[in-house]
Amino acid sequence: MKTVKWVAVATMLATVLFGCAQTPPASQTRTFKDGELPVPPNYKSWPKFLSEIQRTDTKQVREIYINPIGHTTKMGEDFPNGTISVMEIYKAREAADGTPLKGADGKFVKGELLKVAVMGKGADWGDSVTPPALRNGDWVYSMYMADGKTKAPDELSTCRACHLPLKDKDYIFRYDEYFQKRSDNSKSGG
Repeated sequence: MKTVKWVAVATMLATVLFGCAQTPPASQTRTFKDGELPVPPNYKSWPKFLSEIQRTDTKQVREIYINPIGHTTKMGEDFPNGTISVMEIYKAREAADGTPLKGADGKFVKGELLKVAVMGKGADWGDSVTPPALRNGDWVYSMYMADGKTKAPDELSTCRACHLPLKDKDYIFRYDEYFQKRSDNSKSGG
């Protein structure tokens, strides 16, 4: 009799756990507007979209992560709903005279984390964007200070305006570079 009860309990637990595993993340079931996407707590475990992006115009180094949903995208495709990208924006370290320090590879040396940007895509998320001329498909944006919790004072329409010309690349900067890097990594076994 005890064995039957344990089998019933085990079956019930398996059913509950399976159901939880199949529940889509909140980022896929909720509608977000600009400024509402939180910084995902586990984003550093995601694949890197690109690393050590050098922004000489702003003296910054950027690290970009993409969630596994977005990482399944193939060259030439739009990113699917549920894609979340997180960009860490670092200040380049500076010499005493204010010039950016460079490593042996000629790249800026990453300094302090300044901000964390989140870009996410979901069905009809872009519908709330005004003015409509600044819609980037169904992408929405959030910007946080280095703590990942305090909203940055950045105007998100600036993000939208910057990404707007990239409609043919699903509004994603460095789209081709990302897929080329993935292709190179798969050829080298990485």
